[in-house]
Amino acid sequence: MFMRIDHVGIACHDLEEKIAFFERTFELTVVAREVNTEQGVKEAMLHIADGEGGGSYIQLLEPLSPDTPVGKFLTRRGEGVHHVAFGVPDVVQALDTIGGRGVRLLDERPRHGSMGSSIAFLHPKDVGGMLTELVQAPERQAETMSNARNADT
Repeated sequence: MFMRIDHVGIACHDLEEKIAFFERTFELTVVAREVNTEQGVKEAMLHIADGEGGGSYIQLLEPLSPDTPVGKFLTRRGEGVHHVAFGVPDVVQALDTIGGRGVRLLDERPRHGSMGSSIAFLHPKDVGGMLTELVQAPERQAETMSNARNADT
């Protein structure tokens, strides 16, 4: 079901400071920046490597306010790993399969994610305390839609 680790999300107080650290220390490059008001974050995706299943990234997250999920995380735990995201070929199918196996879903259906992806989260209490994100890359979305159209004809 999982094709790769898509990204590791890291909560931080100062996005620009953390970007500079990751660029300087690990020679990573920012490939996308977004403000996701729905999730209450400013974010930057830093490219690590490409593999057979797609790219891998570090996602830096700064909350837009203290009452957002990432803002609350920072208050409770401080800066650090917020979630791990796994690339899947079809996020809807992955949700159906995982939900059918008894794991609670924070998202019943996909929503907009970074760099045009479709994402959904699993309940951390059902995944060993780890907030887990499922990510379907935009090119995979096009393949899934094309396959669904072909199946209808």
